[in-house]
Amino acid sequence: MTSAASAPGSAPAPGPARPDVASAARVVVKVGSSSLTTAEGGIDPARVSALVDALAGLRARGAEVVLVSSGAIAAGLSPLTLARRPRDLASQQAAASVGQGLLVHRYTEEFARHDVLVGQVLLTADDVTRRSHYRNAYRTFAKLLEMGVLPIVNENDTVATSEIRFGDNDRLAALVAHLVHADLLVLLSDVDGLYDGHPDHDGTSLLTQVTSERDLDGISIGRTGAAGVGTGGMQTKVEAARIATGAGIPVVLTSAGQAASAFAGDEVGTVFHPTGKRRPTRLLWLAHATEGKGRIHLDEGAVRALVERRASLLPAGITDVTGAFVAGDPVDLVDGAGGVVARGLVNYDSTELPGLLGKSTRDLARELGASYEREVVHRDDLVVLR
Repeated sequence: MTSAASAPGSAPAPGPARPDVASAARVVVKVGSSSLTTAEGGIDPARVSALVDALAGLRARGAEVVLVSSGAIAAGLSPLTLARRPRDLASQQAAASVGQGLLVHRYTEEFARHDVLVGQVLLTADDVTRRSHYRNAYRTFAKLLEMGVLPIVNENDTVATSEIRFGDNDRLAALVAHLVHADLLVLLSDVDGLYDGHPDHDGTSLLTQVTSERDLDGISIGRTGAAGVGTGGMQTKVEAARIATGAGIPVVLTSAGQAASAFAGDEVGTVFHPTGKRRPTRLLWLAHATEGKGRIHLDEGAVRALVERRASLLPAGITDVTGAFVAGDPVDLVDGAGGVVARGLVNYDSTELPGLLGKSTRDLARELGASYEREVVHRDDLVVLR
Protein backbone atom coordinates (compact mmCIF):
# COMPACT_ATOMS: atom_id res chain seq x y z
CA MET A 1 0.00 0.00 0.00
CA THR A 2 1.38 3.40 -0.94
CA SER A 3 1.62 5.95 1.88
CA ALA A 4 0.09 9.39 1.53
CA ALA A 5 3.53 11.00 1.71
CA SER A 6 4.76 9.07 -1.31
CA ALA A 7 1.53 8.90 -3.32
CA PRO A 8 1.80 10.11 -6.94
CA GLY A 9 1.11 13.81 -7.23
CA SER A 10 1.36 14.48 -3.51
CA ALA A 11 3.65 17.21 -2.19
CA PRO A 12 6.85 16.05 -0.45
CA ALA A 13 6.94 16.33 3.31
CA PRO A 14 8.37 19.71 4.31
CA GLY A 15 11.90 19.66 5.66
CA PRO A 16 13.24 21.62 8.60
CA ALA A 17 13.27 25.39 8.30
CA ARG A 18 16.94 25.34 9.31
CA PRO A 19 18.47 22.26 7.67
CA ASP A 20 22.03 23.12 8.80
CA VAL A 21 20.83 23.12 12.39
CA ALA A 22 18.89 19.88 12.04
CA SER A 23 21.85 18.08 10.44
CA ALA A 24 24.51 19.11 12.98
CA ALA A 25 26.53 16.04 13.93
CA ARG A 26 28.10 17.40 17.12
CA VAL A 27 26.12 19.83 19.25
CA VAL A 28 27.06 21.75 22.38
CA VAL A 29 24.01 22.73 24.44
CA LYS A 30 24.19 25.25 27.27
CA VAL A 31 21.38 25.57 29.79
CA GLY A 32 21.15 28.29 32.42
CA SER A 33 20.29 28.08 36.11
CA SER A 34 16.90 29.71 35.68
CA SER A 35 15.86 26.95 33.26
CA LEU A 36 16.65 24.18 35.74
CA THR A 37 15.66 25.46 39.16
CA THR A 38 12.81 27.03 41.05
CA ALA A 39 12.96 30.70 42.02
CA GLU A 40 13.76 29.50 45.55
CA GLY A 41 16.89 27.78 44.30
CA GLY A 42 16.07 24.06 44.32
CA ILE A 43 16.27 21.78 41.29
CA ASP A 44 12.96 21.56 39.43
CA PRO A 45 12.56 17.85 38.53
CA ALA A 46 10.03 18.53 35.77
CA ARG A 47 12.32 21.03 34.03
CA VAL A 48 15.33 18.74 34.20
CA SER A 49 13.26 15.80 32.93
CA ALA A 50 11.92 17.78 29.97
CA LEU A 51 15.42 18.97 29.03
CA VAL A 52 16.83 15.45 29.23
CA ASP A 53 14.02 14.12 27.02
CA ALA A 54 14.89 16.73 24.38
CA LEU A 55 18.62 15.96 24.58
CA ALA A 56 17.97 12.22 24.38
CA GLY A 57 15.91 12.85 21.27
CA LEU A 58 18.80 14.77 19.75
CA ARG A 59 21.14 11.85 20.44
CA ALA A 60 18.60 9.37 19.07
CA ARG A 61 18.82 11.00 15.66
CA GLY A 62 22.57 10.38 15.67
CA ALA A 63 24.07 13.61 17.01
CA GLU A 64 26.84 13.70 19.59
CA VAL A 65 25.92 15.99 22.48
CA VAL A 66 27.93 17.95 25.04
CA LEU A 67 25.89 19.67 27.77
CA VAL A 68 27.23 22.76 29.51
CA SER A 69 25.01 23.08 32.55
CA SER A 70 24.76 25.89 35.04
CA GLY A 71 22.81 25.34 38.22
CA ALA A 72 25.29 23.97 40.78
CA ILE A 73 25.26 27.05 43.01
CA ALA A 74 21.52 27.54 42.54
CA ALA A 75 20.87 23.88 43.39
CA GLY A 76 22.80 24.25 46.64
CA LEU A 77 20.81 27.22 47.94
CA SER A 78 17.78 25.36 49.25
CA PRO A 79 19.67 22.55 51.07
CA LEU A 80 21.82 25.21 52.76
CA THR A 81 18.69 27.26 53.61
CA LEU A 82 20.06 30.25 51.70
CA ALA A 83 17.32 32.59 50.55
CA ARG A 84 19.28 33.88 47.57
CA ARG A 85 22.58 33.52 45.76
CA PRO A 86 25.33 34.64 48.17
CA ARG A 87 27.70 37.42 47.22
CA ASP A 88 30.86 36.23 48.97
CA LEU A 89 33.15 33.71 47.30
CA ALA A 90 33.32 31.22 50.19
CA SER A 91 29.52 30.88 50.41
CA GLN A 92 29.24 30.54 46.63
CA GLN A 93 31.82 27.76 46.70
CA ALA A 94 30.00 26.01 49.55
CA ALA A 95 26.74 26.16 47.61
CA ALA A 96 28.48 24.85 44.49
CA SER A 97 30.02 22.00 46.46
CA VAL A 98 26.61 20.89 47.73
CA GLY A 99 24.70 21.62 44.56
CA GLN A 100 27.04 20.07 41.98
CA GLY A 101 26.52 16.58 43.34
CA LEU A 102 22.76 17.04 43.47
CA LEU A 103 22.65 18.36 39.93
CA VAL A 104 24.75 15.58 38.38
CA HIS A 105 22.85 12.93 40.38
CA ARG A 106 19.61 14.25 38.91
CA TYR A 107 21.03 14.22 35.39
CA THR A 108 22.38 10.68 35.88
CA GLU A 109 18.98 9.39 36.92
CA GLU A 110 17.10 11.19 34.16
CA PHE A 111 19.45 10.13 31.36
CA ALA A 112 19.36 6.54 32.65
CA ARG A 113 15.69 6.44 31.55
CA HIS A 114 17.06 6.72 27.99
CA ASP A 115 20.00 4.33 28.59
CA VAL A 116 22.43 7.23 28.24
CA LEU A 117 25.54 7.32 30.39
CA VAL A 118 26.82 10.73 31.49
CA GLY A 119 30.23 11.92 32.60
CA GLN A 120 31.07 15.04 34.58
CA VAL A 121 33.74 17.44 33.29
CA LEU A 122 34.64 20.34 35.56
CA LEU A 123 36.82 23.00 33.97
CA THR A 124 38.86 25.88 35.30
CA ALA A 125 40.24 28.83 33.35
CA ASP A 126 43.63 27.12 33.22
CA ASP A 127 42.07 24.14 31.44
CA VAL A 128 41.16 26.32 28.49
CA THR A 129 44.02 28.82 28.43
CA ARG A 130 47.16 26.75 28.94
CA ARG A 131 48.15 24.79 25.86
CA SER A 132 48.92 21.48 27.59
CA HIS A 133 45.70 21.67 29.61
CA TYR A 134 43.31 22.30 26.73
CA ARG A 135 44.92 19.57 24.66
CA ASN A 136 44.25 17.18 27.51
CA ALA A 137 40.70 18.54 27.81
CA TYR A 138 40.12 17.85 24.11
CA ARG A 139 41.37 14.28 24.47
CA THR A 140 39.02 13.75 27.40
CA PHE A 141 35.99 15.00 25.45
CA ALA A 142 36.97 12.99 22.38
CA LYS A 143 37.24 9.76 24.36
CA LEU A 144 33.96 10.31 26.21
CA LEU A 145 32.11 10.92 22.94
CA GLU A 146 33.82 7.95 21.29
CA MET A 147 32.56 5.75 24.15
CA GLY A 148 29.01 7.05 23.79
CA VAL A 149 29.09 9.09 26.98
CA LEU A 150 27.32 12.46 27.19
CA PRO A 151 29.71 14.93 28.89
CA ILE A 152 28.14 17.37 31.35
CA VAL A 153 30.35 20.44 31.73
CA ASN A 154 30.48 23.15 34.35
CA GLU A 155 33.13 25.41 35.75
CA ASN A 156 34.90 23.94 38.74
CA ASP A 157 33.30 26.53 41.01
CA THR A 158 34.49 24.94 44.24
CA VAL A 159 38.17 25.68 43.51
CA ALA A 160 37.87 29.00 41.69
CA THR A 161 40.17 31.53 43.32
CA SER A 162 39.95 34.91 41.66
CA GLU A 163 36.24 34.79 40.88
CA ILE A 164 33.59 32.09 41.10
CA ARG A 165 32.70 32.32 37.42
CA PHE A 166 34.78 31.43 34.41
CA GLY A 167 33.30 34.67 33.16
CA ASP A 168 29.96 33.02 32.58
CA ASN A 169 28.88 29.62 31.33
CA ASP A 170 27.64 31.13 28.06
CA ARG A 171 31.17 32.11 27.15
CA LEU A 172 32.48 28.78 28.46
CA ALA A 173 30.00 26.99 26.19
CA ALA A 174 31.20 28.95 23.15
CA LEU A 175 34.81 28.02 23.91
CA VAL A 176 33.88 24.38 24.55
CA ALA A 177 32.03 24.32 21.21
CA HIS A 178 35.25 25.37 19.52
CA LEU A 179 37.35 22.95 21.57
CA VAL A 180 35.26 19.90 20.63
CA HIS A 181 34.85 21.00 16.98
CA ALA A 182 31.08 21.32 17.31
CA ASP A 183 28.82 21.95 14.35
CA LEU A 184 26.28 23.88 16.42
CA LEU A 185 25.93 25.70 19.73
CA VAL A 186 22.47 25.95 21.32
CA LEU A 187 21.99 28.42 24.19
CA LEU A 188 18.90 27.64 26.27
CA SER A 189 17.53 30.37 28.50
CA ASP A 190 14.33 31.55 30.19
CA VAL A 191 13.47 33.74 27.17
CA ASP A 192 12.60 32.45 23.71
CA GLY A 193 15.15 34.45 21.74
CA LEU A 194 16.70 37.85 21.16
CA TYR A 195 14.23 40.74 20.97
CA ASP A 196 14.75 44.26 19.66
CA GLY A 197 13.62 45.58 23.07
CA HIS A 198 12.37 44.27 26.40
CA PRO A 199 10.31 41.12 25.66
CA ASP A 200 7.51 42.27 27.99
CA HIS A 201 7.08 45.66 26.33
CA ASP A 202 4.57 46.37 23.57
CA GLY A 203 5.96 46.85 20.09
CA THR A 204 9.03 44.65 20.51
CA SER A 205 9.64 41.76 18.15
CA LEU A 206 11.79 38.65 18.01
CA LEU A 207 14.86 38.63 15.80
CA THR A 208 14.81 35.28 14.05
CA GLN A 209 18.09 35.80 12.16
CA VAL A 210 21.34 37.57 12.97
CA THR A 211 23.80 37.57 10.10
CA SER A 212 26.18 40.35 11.17
CA GLU A 213 26.84 42.97 13.82
CA ARG A 214 24.70 45.39 11.82
CA ASP A 215 21.63 43.37 12.75
CA LEU A 216 22.29 44.25 16.40
CA ASP A 217 22.55 48.01 15.90
CA GLY A 218 20.24 49.90 18.22
CA ILE A 219 19.14 46.82 20.16
CA SER A 220 18.99 47.09 23.95
CA ILE A 221 20.42 43.93 25.49
CA GLY A 222 19.30 43.21 29.05
CA ARG A 223 21.01 41.45 31.89
CA THR A 224 20.06 38.74 34.40
CA GLY A 225 16.71 36.99 33.98
CA ALA A 226 13.72 37.35 36.23
CA ALA A 227 14.47 34.30 38.33
CA GLY A 228 17.56 35.94 39.78
CA VAL A 229 19.46 32.68 40.30
CA GLY A 230 21.83 32.94 37.32
CA THR A 231 24.85 35.08 36.61
CA GLY A 232 24.39 35.62 32.90
CA GLY A 233 21.82 37.44 30.85
CA MET A 234 21.20 38.37 27.24
CA GLN A 235 24.43 40.33 27.17
CA THR A 236 26.53 37.25 27.88
CA LYS A 237 24.57 35.15 25.39
CA VAL A 238 25.13 37.61 22.58
CA GLU A 239 28.82 37.74 23.46
CA ALA A 240 28.96 33.92 23.42
CA ALA A 241 27.26 33.97 20.02
CA ARG A 242 29.92 36.41 18.77
CA ILE A 243 32.69 34.08 19.92
CA ALA A 244 31.16 30.99 18.35
CA THR A 245 30.01 32.53 15.07
CA GLY A 246 33.35 34.30 14.70
CA ALA A 247 34.92 30.83 14.76
CA GLY A 248 32.49 29.46 12.16
CA ILE A 249 29.95 27.82 14.49
CA PRO A 250 26.24 28.71 14.11
CA VAL A 251 24.29 29.45 17.28
CA VAL A 252 20.63 29.05 18.20
CA LEU A 253 19.31 31.03 21.16
CA THR A 254 15.92 30.03 22.54
CA SER A 255 14.10 28.92 25.68
CA ALA A 256 14.58 25.53 27.31
CA GLY A 257 10.93 24.77 26.62
CA GLN A 258 11.59 25.00 22.88
CA ALA A 259 14.72 22.85 22.94
CA ALA A 260 13.28 19.91 20.99
CA SER A 261 11.96 22.23 18.27
CA ALA A 262 15.32 24.01 18.06
CA PHE A 263 17.20 20.71 17.69
CA ALA A 264 14.81 19.68 14.91
CA GLY A 265 15.68 22.81 12.93
CA ASP A 266 12.32 24.49 13.43
CA GLU A 267 12.24 28.26 13.19
CA VAL A 268 12.19 29.01 16.89
CA GLY A 269 14.31 31.50 18.78
CA THR A 270 17.16 33.38 17.13
CA VAL A 271 19.79 31.84 14.88
CA PHE A 272 23.18 33.57 14.67
CA HIS A 273 24.92 32.71 11.41
CA PRO A 274 28.69 32.20 11.20
CA THR A 275 30.65 35.38 10.54
CA GLY A 276 34.15 33.93 10.41
CA LYS A 277 36.12 30.75 9.94
CA ARG A 278 37.51 28.29 12.44
CA ARG A 279 40.75 29.60 13.88
CA PRO A 280 43.52 27.97 15.92
CA THR A 281 42.13 26.98 19.29
CA ARG A 282 44.89 28.64 21.28
CA LEU A 283 44.21 32.01 19.61
CA LEU A 284 40.52 31.78 20.48
CA TRP A 285 41.44 31.08 24.10
CA LEU A 286 43.91 33.95 24.02
CA ALA A 287 41.30 36.40 22.76
CA HIS A 288 38.34 35.33 24.88
CA ALA A 289 39.53 33.31 27.88
CA THR A 290 42.47 35.31 29.19
CA GLU A 291 43.21 38.67 30.74
CA GLY A 292 46.47 40.51 30.20
CA LYS A 293 48.85 40.19 33.16
CA GLY A 294 50.49 43.44 32.15
CA ARG A 295 50.79 45.97 29.34
CA ILE A 296 53.41 46.51 26.67
CA HIS A 297 53.17 49.96 25.08
CA LEU A 298 53.99 50.25 21.38
CA ASP A 299 55.05 53.00 19.01
CA GLU A 300 53.08 53.68 15.82
CA GLY A 301 55.38 51.56 13.67
CA ALA A 302 54.93 48.52 15.89
CA VAL A 303 51.14 48.95 15.91
CA ARG A 304 51.10 49.00 12.10
CA ALA A 305 53.35 45.97 11.93
CA LEU A 306 51.05 43.98 14.21
CA VAL A 307 47.73 45.07 12.72
CA GLU A 308 48.56 45.37 9.01
CA ARG A 309 51.33 42.82 8.52
CA ARG A 310 50.50 40.42 11.38
CA ALA A 311 54.18 40.61 12.32
CA SER A 312 55.84 39.51 15.55
CA LEU A 313 56.55 42.11 18.23
CA LEU A 314 60.22 43.06 18.54
CA PRO A 315 61.90 45.11 21.30
CA ALA A 316 62.58 48.01 18.93
CA GLY A 317 58.88 48.93 18.77
CA ILE A 318 58.25 49.03 22.54
CA THR A 319 58.10 52.33 24.42
CA ASP A 320 57.13 51.21 27.93
CA VAL A 321 56.17 48.20 30.07
CA THR A 322 53.67 48.20 32.94
CA GLY A 323 52.53 45.45 35.28
CA ALA A 324 54.23 42.31 36.52
CA PHE A 325 54.39 39.16 34.40
CA VAL A 326 56.67 36.26 33.56
CA ALA A 327 57.56 34.60 30.28
CA GLY A 328 54.57 32.67 28.95
CA ASP A 329 51.94 34.99 30.46
CA PRO A 330 49.31 36.72 28.31
CA VAL A 331 49.95 40.47 28.01
CA ASP A 332 48.01 43.30 26.38
CA LEU A 333 49.77 45.21 23.61
CA VAL A 334 48.56 48.81 23.61
CA ASP A 335 48.95 51.84 21.37
CA GLY A 336 50.02 55.37 22.33
CA ALA A 337 46.52 56.23 23.55
CA GLY A 338 46.36 53.16 25.79
CA GLY A 339 43.95 51.22 23.54
CA VAL A 340 44.43 47.46 23.42
CA VAL A 341 45.65 46.47 19.97
CA ALA A 342 46.44 42.80 20.55
CA ARG A 343 47.09 40.16 23.19
CA GLY A 344 49.96 37.72 23.14
CA LEU A 345 52.08 35.28 25.11
CA VAL A 346 55.24 37.11 26.08
CA ASN A 347 58.73 35.58 25.86
CA TYR A 348 60.31 37.73 28.59
CA ASP A 349 59.68 38.58 32.22
CA SER A 350 58.54 42.14 32.91
CA THR A 351 61.79 42.76 34.79
CA GLU A 352 63.86 41.90 31.69
CA LEU A 353 62.11 44.10 29.15
CA PRO A 354 63.00 47.66 30.26
CA GLY A 355 66.64 47.11 29.35
CA LEU A 356 65.72 45.89 25.87
CA LEU A 357 63.43 48.69 24.72
CA GLY A 358 64.18 50.33 21.40
CA LYS A 359 66.94 47.90 20.48
CA SER A 360 67.06 45.53 17.54
CA THR A 361 67.30 41.78 18.12
CA ARG A 362 70.63 41.80 16.32
CA ASP A 363 72.04 44.41 18.71
CA LEU A 364 70.70 42.49 21.69
CA ALA A 365 72.27 39.25 20.49
CA ARG A 366 75.62 41.01 20.08
CA GLU A 367 75.41 42.67 23.53
CA LEU A 368 73.72 39.99 25.61
CA GLY A 369 74.06 36.72 23.74
CA ALA A 370 72.17 34.65 21.18
CA SER A 371 69.33 33.83 23.59
CA TYR A 372 68.16 37.47 23.29
CA GLU A 373 67.76 37.26 19.52
CA ARG A 374 64.09 36.41 19.84
CA GLU A 375 60.73 38.15 19.55
CA VAL A 376 59.03 39.67 22.56
CA VAL A 377 55.80 38.11 21.28
CA HIS A 378 55.86 35.73 18.32
CA ARG A 379 53.13 36.23 15.73
CA ASP A 380 51.94 32.62 16.25
CA ASP A 381 51.26 33.51 19.90
CA LEU A 382 49.46 36.76 19.19
CA VAL A 383 45.87 37.70 18.37
CA VAL A 384 44.88 41.14 17.05
CA LEU A 385 41.86 42.51 18.90
CA ARG A 386 40.88 45.41 16.66
